[in-house]
Amino acid sequence: MNEPNAGKPAYDPQQLEPMLIARQHAGDVDGMVALFEADAVIDCGDGRFLRGREAIRDYYAEIVASGRKFAVGEQRPALICGDLALTSTRLPDGAVTSEVARRQRDGSWLWVIDR
Repeated sequence: MNEPNAGKPAYDPQQLEPMLIARQHAGDVDGMVALFEADAVIDCGDGRFLRGREAIRDYYAEIVASGRKFAVGEQRPALICGDLALTSTRLPDGAVTSEVARRQRDGSWLWVIDR
């Protein structure tokens, strides 16, 4: 893996987006999936909703196999309330992502909702 922090958890919700992009660019599907809780939900934006790591793994494996690379955008500051955080990024095409992360018992953060 090309990322020095590959496989390591995010201890700040702001780390999730750059970790996802770095792992996707490196072709590390399992590393991408590891950033989500076991029953996380992804809104693919095309009317499809994915739930759970197996569906998320299949989705990301498809993207990695296609050669498509996620764009790096302008990450917005996370809004944190207790053990929940709202993360978002403005992409180069003007679209805005939004995700909800939850602090885990070990202090790391994982996404539970990704839109």
